[in-house]
Amino acid sequence: MTMTTLKKGDMAPDFCLPGIHGDETCLDDLKGRYSVVYFYPRDGTPGCTKQAKDFSKAKPEFEKMGVNVVGINPESLESHRKFVEKNGLTVPLLSDTGLVALKGFGVWDKRTVSGKVFNGVIRSTFILDPEGVVAHAWPKVNVIGHVDDVLSTLSEMVQ
Repeated sequence: MTMTTLKKGDMAPDFCLPGIHGDETCLDDLKGRYSVVYFYPRDGTPGCTKQAKDFSKAKPEFEKMGVNVVGINPESLESHRKFVEKNGLTVPLLSDTGLVALKGFGVWDKRTVSGKVFNGVIRSTFILDPEGVVAHAWPKVNVIGHVDDVLSTLSEMVQ
């Protein structure tokens, strides 16, 4: 079954996911201001590491705009903790082991890597407006220059 990725105008699905500091982030926590929710396949892989470092490096710019940023994948909190510590990441990473947000946003689907087909995360990013509606979506992200694209898009939305 192929999932349909959320698009502009769709309401984000409700979720509550744990973070590495014993905290929990829910969709309701993100409401009230713009938020960036990005989904990535694996902790520690080159593309995912670059993406997480780029979001962390740009965190002060997001904060100046009053924008939340969270990264989500299906790996364990322990995996996230090691990934954060090894790379000095500052953006919160949430663990979606139950695939609630991944399936809800339509980013858990068939992938093919090196000829092998399996279910996994389609690297995707969403900007949610203050009501939790998708304001912009990148359904298949190329990591290079992506965070700059997100910042540029947000700067036009957030006044």
